[in-house]
Amino acid sequence: MTTRMLTISGLAKQFVLHLQASQRIDVFQNLDLTVDAGECVVLGGQSGSGKSTLMRAIYGNYKPTEGSIRIHHKGDPVELVGAEPHVILDVRRTTLGYVSQFLRVIPRVTTLDIVAEPLIALGTPEDEARERARILLARLNLPEALWSLPPATFSGGEQQRVNIARGFIRHYPVLLLDEPTASLDKANREVVIALINEAKARGSALVGIFHDQEVRDAVGTRTFDVTQYKEAA
Repeated sequence: MTTRMLTISGLAKQFVLHLQASQRIDVFQNLDLTVDAGECVVLGGQSGSGKSTLMRAIYGNYKPTEGSIRIHHKGDPVELVGAEPHVILDVRRTTLGYVSQFLRVIPRVTTLDIVAEPLIALGTPEDEARERARILLARLNLPEALWSLPPATFSGGEQQRVNIARGFIRHYPVLLLDEPTASLDKANREVVIALINEAKARGSALVGIFHDQEVRDAVGTRTFDVTQYKEAA
């Protein structure tokens, strides 16, 4: 029996522009989505339809205006909307990963330590965590000469590969992917496609934004059109 990993129901997000006479912008309303283990759901819709907002709401960076987001966490469904910060952090530590377009890390920490950190935080021995980081960085074709350096001065494509390695070093049960191949060449896109499909085969549930049609076709099990939940103007 397939496990339902993510259940979103009646979700709405509204932004209030306080510097513009408190103008209200409805991003989406009454949004329903379920994601099972082994799926990669591609978020569809034109720019501005709310794809990134939905991802940030799932991760807990945006608080929805109303609705429910329930994630399968440690064997039980956990409600994320309105959850206490310590609950959100625990879910992120063990269940919910997020590969964003941009790398945000503590300055002066080496690339190898940035990638290994999610495993070390779970209690994996440092040598083992760093070895797994080396394997991923090599697979993503990041030159070994960069592994001992902080990635602040790396190119956009190099930083994105560090971000991808950090996101995939843990086998997260639920993984959010925000344009993970946006700055990559064809060879590295193929590596990311393989990593995503391997995660699906392990039973991870993935939700992603992919503007590259080739990537969408290679990893997606179905497309979820966010536009249908956007209030008509």
